[in-house]
Parts: sequence; structure tokens; C-alpha cells
Amino acid sequence: MPRKPDFFMPTEDEDARINQGIASDPDNPELTEADFRAAQPAQSALPVLASARRVRGPQKAPTKMLVSMRLDEDVLAAWRATGPGWQTRVNEELRRALERR
Repeated sequence: MPRKPDFFMPTEDEDARINQGIASDPDNPELTEADFRAAQPAQSALPVLASARRVRGPQKAPTKMLVSMRLDEDVLAAWRATGPGWQTRVNEELRRALERR
């Protein structure tokens, strides 16, 4: 996940308002040290839920295939320098090259 470069810590006043909101919420109280000591692993507390595995559903479109290829270092560096999603752009460029053939 990309880091958030514009993340700012709350001021003391904002932090006090946040903590006041936490304290005033009876449905979601702040956990204490005793709560953490009494905590159990999910497998023992909720074994049915912990053992349920989420499985990805069927693909809506054909899946892409993972391939390995050797590229010149400067070519790979140039694609990576284009930013996130560069693999998708390489795929699109290869598709356009096929259409030109």
C-alpha cells in the first residue's frame, strides 16, 4: 500500500476530542490492559469463524497468466519509472503491438 505523505498527527485539541468521542461511545469502549490480557486467539474463541476460508469467486473475464521473461535493466527501469500500474501499461502496449502486426 502506498504511504500517505500528507498524513498529519492530530493536535492536542483534536486528540482530546477524539478521546472524548471514544470515551462517550458505550457500544465501542476503549480496550484496557485487562481486556488485552483476557483476549483469546480467534481459533479458540470462534473456531467456526476462524476456520472459514474466504475463497475468491469465479473470474468474470479470462485470467491473466503469470510469465517470466528476461528484460534489459534499462527497459525495466523505464517502465517502473512510469509509476504504479506499469505492468498493466506494458500489457496494453504489447496488445497494441500485436494489433499492428
